Amino acid sequence: MNDAAKNTINTSKEQTEKRIWRILHSVNDPEIPVLSVLDLGIVRDVHFENKTAEVVITPTYSGCPAMDFIGMNIRKTLAENGIEKIKITHQLSPAWTTDWMTEEGKQKLKSYGIAPPSSKTFDKNYLQSLPVQCPHCSSMKTKLISEFGSTPCKAIYQCTDCGEPFDYFKCH
Repeated sequence: MNDAAKNTINTSKEQTEKRIWRILHSVNDPEIPVLSVLDLGIVRDVHFENKTAEVVITPTYSGCPAMDFIGMNIRKTLAENGIEKIKITHQLSPAWTTDWMTEEGKQKLKSYGIAPPSSKTFDKNYLQSLPVQCPHCSSMKTKLISEFGSTPCKAIYQCTDCGEPFDYFKCH
């Protein structure tokens, strides 16, 4: 194969990979539908080889029940956009961290009524003393109600100023 042919294939590969990244912006998390899988930072990589799209994803928690559904949604959305051969690869290491969430995603969480992660580190005693800003009134006068919320990645807090309970997306 000559260099011109190789460049055409590489350009097509790169263009297709960029297109896949754009398409993934429309795949939402089933548990927090205001966030895309890209906002969450769970998409690690995209490859396109031999007419097959491979999307590498990492769960927010090992054993996260939403990952199968997310994989199905990625497949469905790519297929609807003309990509027929699709491989979803789950990568567990390194483990996902809230550092991988986009700033836009964190703002979407707050607008949705969920306090975004506020620190880059996690330890099991951390939640007890963590000041979490209320997503409703922005007060820092909040208290932990439960370390476990509606999903394993959230805790329940209550604002002592406005009285509203809210979910906090835990750091890890």
